[in-house]
Amino acid sequence: MKDKNRLFGRFAGTLITLFAVFLTAVIFLLIFSKDKGDSLYYFFAGPFLNSLSIGNMLNSFSLLTFSGLAITVAFRADVFNLGGEGQIYIGGLFATALLLRYPELSGGGGIFLATVAAATAGGLLAGISGWLKARWNVDELISSFLLSGGMIHVADYLVTGPMSDRSSYLLMTGTISEAFHLSHLMPPSNLNISFFGALAAVAAMTFFLYYTKQGYELRICGMNREFAHYGGLNTKVYTILPMFLSGAIMGLAGSSAVLGVHHSTIKGFYSGIGWNGIAVALIAGTNPLAVIPSALVFAYLNQAASTAMIKADFPFELGGLIQAVVFLLISSKILAEKTELLFTFIRGKRGAGK
Repeated sequence: MKDKNRLFGRFAGTLITLFAVFLTAVIFLLIFSKDKGDSLYYFFAGPFLNSLSIGNMLNSFSLLTFSGLAITVAFRADVFNLGGEGQIYIGGLFATALLLRYPELSGGGGIFLATVAAATAGGLLAGISGWLKARWNVDELISSFLLSGGMIHVADYLVTGPMSDRSSYLLMTGTISEAFHLSHLMPPSNLNISFFGALAAVAAMTFFLYYTKQGYELRICGMNREFAHYGGLNTKVYTILPMFLSGAIMGLAGSSAVLGVHHSTIKGFYSGIGWNGIAVALIAGTNPLAVIPSALVFAYLNQAASTAMIKADFPFELGGLIQAVVFLLISSKILAEKTELLFTFIRGKRGAGK
């Protein structure tokens, strides 16, 4: 009964936190916007006005689901992957490089190989941090961030140098063949079939974590690594494996962005996907299924800010400020924890009264 009360309390706390986020957005809009009525309308209704807005919101949801799931998998094993943006970038670049090098591949085969290459590249980059943690107890938060930052500079050099498209005004690589483009679901938006890939990734990781022996052992290590060690589990494996899986899923986000949206690697295309994925994972906690509603909320906020900026006098900086408030409220968990305690107390009193 106590566990049930805590579960309801945690859920209620999350809802209260999200309500506080939207309330903060309204307050900011009323303070900083000159045309308050239009700004409020386009902020809340804008993402649903037409197929373009809806499709772009769902495409953002797909990418945030990948990155949020990646962080959640690491959280589940009590490790932290702070290198998501570099892993996304490298994943997208490897997918692009393979398809530019072998344009004769069949459409489906090329997409599959590019996806595998992206996942492998992202997984190896994050896996190095896991190995350093297991081998020399190097803090994976710091090492993943530093390795990612270094690889971003390497990728920038490749994108703007040896692999650059000299005919384009953008800083980008060459464009992959149309045969490798992911099918769009809601033209003219960017929504493509990677939407289903993101949902499949959530389902696959949920099955792995809760219905396999390795997933059970990974969760045990996440709950108490010392207990798991004395219980006979190889805790080093479950330091490296979750980091690899986290990086691989980030790589999938990179390949999805390249194959489904940009059709090349554009310098800085990863910006925001990795960091927002952390906030998505913080909302979801350690539950991979909770990543779906969490990513949807963030995608809505992103699209709402974009639509309000285009249609009304919504300042660009205000979108970043609202996201900063989201990070503050979610990472501090003050509202969620207090609501959970209050909800548990009230439910406990009612139970005692009966």
